[in-house]
Amino acid sequence: MICSYDKIYLDKARIALGRMLDFAVYDLHYDLEEFFRLFISSGTAERFENGEANILVGKSGIELAYLVLEVSGIEIERVTPKYTSSRSEEYWLGWALAYYQWKRNISFAGIARYISVKEILSLYNPYHEMDIRQFVDKIDEMYSAAKKETNLKRLRREADLTQKELAEQSGVPLRTLQQYEQGQKNINKAAAEQVYALSKILVCNVKDLLE
Repeated sequence: MICSYDKIYLDKARIALGRMLDFAVYDLHYDLEEFFRLFISSGTAERFENGEANILVGKSGIELAYLVLEVSGIEIERVTPKYTSSRSEEYWLGWALAYYQWKRNISFAGIARYISVKEILSLYNPYHEMDIRQFVDKIDEMYSAAKKETNLKRLRREADLTQKELAEQSGVPLRTLQQYEQGQKNINKAAAEQVYALSKILVCNVKDLLE
Protein backbone atom coordinates (compact mmCIF):
# COMPACT_ATOMS: atom_id res chain seq x y z
CA MET A 1 0.00 0.00 0.00
CA ILE A 2 1.26 3.47 -0.89
CA CYS A 3 1.37 5.80 2.11
CA SER A 4 -0.06 9.29 1.92
CA TYR A 5 3.25 11.21 1.77
CA ASP A 6 6.96 10.80 2.45
CA LYS A 7 7.69 9.33 5.88
CA ILE A 8 10.24 12.07 6.64
CA TYR A 9 7.31 14.41 7.28
CA LEU A 10 5.33 12.02 9.46
CA ASP A 11 6.57 12.83 12.96
CA LYS A 12 6.14 16.58 12.54
CA ALA A 13 2.77 16.07 10.86
CA ARG A 14 1.52 14.02 13.82
CA ILE A 15 2.66 16.64 16.30
CA ALA A 16 1.07 19.44 14.27
CA LEU A 17 -2.31 17.71 13.99
CA GLY A 18 -2.31 16.77 17.66
CA ARG A 19 -1.47 20.31 18.73
CA MET A 20 -4.06 21.75 16.35
CA LEU A 21 -6.91 19.78 17.91
CA ASP A 22 -5.69 20.43 21.45
CA PHE A 23 -5.46 24.18 20.78
CA ALA A 24 -8.85 24.32 19.03
CA VAL A 25 -10.62 22.62 21.93
CA TYR A 26 -8.85 24.04 24.98
CA ASP A 27 -7.73 27.49 23.84
CA LEU A 28 -10.26 28.42 21.16
CA HIS A 29 -13.07 26.52 22.92
CA TYR A 30 -14.40 24.77 19.82
CA ASP A 31 -16.41 21.58 19.89
CA LEU A 32 -14.15 18.81 18.59
CA GLU A 33 -16.55 17.56 15.91
CA GLU A 34 -17.33 21.09 14.75
CA PHE A 35 -13.68 22.02 14.36
CA PHE A 36 -12.82 18.77 12.58
CA ARG A 37 -15.61 19.46 10.08
CA LEU A 38 -14.07 22.90 9.46
CA PHE A 39 -10.66 21.25 9.02
CA ILE A 40 -12.13 19.12 6.23
CA SER A 41 -14.46 21.68 4.58
CA SER A 42 -11.77 24.40 4.54
CA GLY A 43 -9.58 22.24 2.29
CA THR A 44 -6.80 22.23 4.90
CA ALA A 45 -7.26 18.51 5.50
CA GLU A 46 -6.82 17.75 1.80
CA ARG A 47 -3.65 19.84 1.64
CA PHE A 48 -2.38 18.01 4.73
CA GLU A 49 -3.07 14.53 3.38
CA ASN A 50 -1.63 15.44 -0.03
CA GLY A 51 1.70 16.11 1.63
CA GLU A 52 2.07 19.86 1.12
CA ALA A 53 5.30 20.59 2.96
CA ASN A 54 4.27 24.12 3.97
CA ILE A 55 1.24 22.59 5.71
CA LEU A 56 2.81 19.43 7.15
CA VAL A 57 6.01 20.92 8.51
CA GLY A 58 5.81 24.60 7.62
CA LYS A 59 3.15 25.41 10.18
CA SER A 60 2.72 24.64 13.84
CA GLY A 61 -0.51 23.15 15.11
CA ILE A 62 -1.56 26.57 16.33
CA GLU A 63 -0.93 28.11 12.92
CA LEU A 64 -2.91 25.28 11.33
CA ALA A 65 -5.87 25.97 13.61
CA TYR A 66 -5.89 29.65 12.65
CA LEU A 67 -5.52 28.74 8.97
CA VAL A 68 -8.61 26.53 9.17
CA LEU A 69 -10.64 29.39 10.64
CA GLU A 70 -9.24 31.97 8.24
CA VAL A 71 -10.04 29.90 5.15
CA SER A 72 -13.49 29.20 6.62
CA GLY A 73 -14.12 32.95 6.85
CA ILE A 74 -14.24 32.95 10.65
CA GLU A 75 -12.68 35.88 12.46
CA ILE A 76 -11.41 35.13 15.93
CA GLU A 77 -9.29 37.02 18.41
CA ARG A 78 -5.78 35.62 18.71
CA VAL A 79 -5.06 34.12 22.12
CA THR A 80 -1.91 33.12 23.94
CA PRO A 81 -1.70 29.32 23.75
CA LYS A 82 -1.55 27.34 26.94
CA TYR A 83 0.90 24.48 26.99
CA THR A 84 -0.23 21.69 29.28
CA SER A 85 2.32 19.59 31.13
CA SER A 86 0.82 16.37 29.75
CA ARG A 87 -0.71 15.54 26.40
CA SER A 88 -4.48 15.84 26.26
CA GLU A 89 -6.76 13.19 24.81
CA GLU A 90 -7.40 15.50 21.85
CA TYR A 91 -3.67 15.79 21.23
CA TRP A 92 -3.40 12.00 21.18
CA LEU A 93 -6.36 11.86 18.79
CA GLY A 94 -4.64 14.12 16.23
CA TRP A 95 -1.29 12.39 16.73
CA ALA A 96 -2.78 8.91 16.18
CA LEU A 97 -5.20 9.93 13.42
CA ALA A 98 -2.40 11.57 11.41
CA TYR A 99 -0.55 8.26 11.51
CA TYR A 100 -3.61 6.29 10.40
CA GLN A 101 -4.35 8.66 7.52
CA TRP A 102 -0.70 8.47 6.38
CA LYS A 103 -0.53 4.69 6.72
CA ARG A 104 -3.79 3.86 4.96
CA ASN A 105 -3.87 6.82 2.56
CA ILE A 106 -7.58 7.37 3.23
CA SER A 107 -8.70 10.99 3.27
CA PHE A 108 -9.77 12.53 6.57
CA ALA A 109 -13.19 13.07 5.01
CA GLY A 110 -13.29 9.39 4.05
CA ILE A 111 -12.46 8.34 7.60
CA ALA A 112 -15.00 10.75 9.13
CA ARG A 113 -17.70 9.49 6.76
CA TYR A 114 -17.73 6.19 8.66
CA ILE A 115 -16.12 6.89 12.05
CA SER A 116 -16.65 10.12 13.99
CA VAL A 117 -13.69 11.76 15.67
CA LYS A 118 -15.47 11.38 19.01
CA GLU A 119 -15.69 7.64 18.43
CA ILE A 120 -11.96 7.60 17.78
CA LEU A 121 -11.37 9.77 20.86
CA SER A 122 -13.22 7.18 22.95
CA LEU A 123 -10.40 4.75 22.15
CA TYR A 124 -7.94 6.84 24.18
CA ASN A 125 -8.12 4.25 26.94
CA PRO A 126 -6.41 1.86 26.44
CA TYR A 127 -4.96 2.64 22.99
CA HIS A 128 -2.83 5.62 24.04
CA GLU A 129 -0.65 3.15 25.94
CA MET A 130 -0.49 0.62 23.11
CA ASP A 131 1.60 0.31 19.97
CA ILE A 132 0.25 2.53 17.18
CA ARG A 133 -0.12 -0.55 14.98
CA GLN A 134 -2.78 -1.87 17.35
CA PHE A 135 -4.63 1.43 16.96
CA VAL A 136 -4.44 1.04 13.17
CA ASP A 137 -5.87 -2.48 13.42
CA LYS A 138 -8.75 -1.22 15.59
CA ILE A 139 -9.65 1.62 13.20
CA ASP A 140 -9.45 -0.82 10.28
CA GLU A 141 -11.94 -3.03 12.11
CA MET A 142 -14.32 -0.13 12.85
CA TYR A 143 -14.02 1.22 9.31
CA SER A 144 -14.79 -2.15 7.71
CA ALA A 145 -17.78 -2.69 10.02
CA ALA A 146 -19.26 0.73 9.24
CA LYS A 147 -18.52 0.71 5.51
CA LYS A 148 -21.15 -1.46 3.88
CA GLU A 149 -20.03 -1.02 0.29
CA THR A 150 -16.81 -0.48 -1.62
CA ASN A 151 -15.74 2.97 -2.75
CA LEU A 152 -16.14 1.85 -6.35
CA LYS A 153 -19.77 0.82 -5.85
CA ARG A 154 -20.61 4.00 -3.93
CA LEU A 155 -19.03 6.27 -6.56
CA ARG A 156 -20.67 4.37 -9.41
CA ARG A 157 -24.08 4.75 -7.81
CA GLU A 158 -23.45 8.44 -7.13
CA ALA A 159 -22.61 8.82 -10.84
CA ASP A 160 -25.92 7.09 -11.69
CA LEU A 161 -24.23 4.43 -13.81
CA THR A 162 -24.98 0.73 -14.05
CA GLN A 163 -22.12 -1.74 -13.82
CA LYS A 164 -22.51 -2.46 -17.52
CA GLU A 165 -22.38 1.24 -18.44
CA LEU A 166 -19.27 1.81 -16.34
CA ALA A 167 -17.58 -1.27 -17.81
CA GLU A 168 -18.31 -0.13 -21.37
CA GLN A 169 -17.17 3.46 -20.79
CA SER A 170 -14.01 2.57 -18.85
CA GLY A 171 -12.95 -0.50 -20.80
CA VAL A 172 -12.72 -2.57 -17.60
CA PRO A 173 -14.32 -6.01 -18.11
CA LEU A 174 -17.76 -6.27 -16.50
CA ARG A 175 -16.88 -9.38 -14.49
CA THR A 176 -13.72 -7.72 -13.17
CA LEU A 177 -15.71 -4.63 -12.21
CA GLN A 178 -18.23 -6.78 -10.34
CA GLN A 179 -15.43 -8.55 -8.47
CA TYR A 180 -13.94 -5.21 -7.39
CA GLU A 181 -17.32 -4.01 -6.17
CA GLN A 182 -17.98 -7.21 -4.24
CA GLY A 183 -14.51 -7.27 -2.72
CA GLN A 184 -13.70 -10.58 -4.40
CA LYS A 185 -10.74 -8.84 -6.00
CA ASN A 186 -8.67 -6.15 -4.28
CA ILE A 187 -8.89 -2.96 -6.29
CA ASN A 188 -5.74 -1.75 -4.51
CA LYS A 189 -3.85 -4.38 -6.53
CA ALA A 190 -5.57 -3.58 -9.81
CA ALA A 191 -3.61 -2.51 -12.88
CA ALA A 192 -2.95 1.22 -12.68
CA GLU A 193 -4.52 1.83 -16.08
CA GLN A 194 -7.78 0.21 -14.96
CA VAL A 195 -8.09 2.32 -11.82
CA TYR A 196 -7.18 5.45 -13.77
CA ALA A 197 -9.80 4.66 -16.42
CA LEU A 198 -12.47 4.19 -13.75
CA SER A 199 -11.50 7.44 -12.02
CA LYS A 200 -11.85 9.39 -15.26
CA ILE A 201 -15.38 8.12 -15.85
CA LEU A 202 -16.41 8.60 -12.22
CA VAL A 203 -14.74 12.04 -12.05
CA CYS A 204 -12.78 11.31 -8.89
CA ASN A 205 -9.20 10.89 -7.74
CA VAL A 206 -7.57 7.47 -8.11
CA LYS A 207 -7.10 7.25 -4.34
CA ASP A 208 -10.87 7.69 -3.84
CA LEU A 209 -11.35 4.25 -5.40
CA LEU A 210 -8.82 2.47 -3.20
CA GLU A 211 -9.87 0.52 -0.14
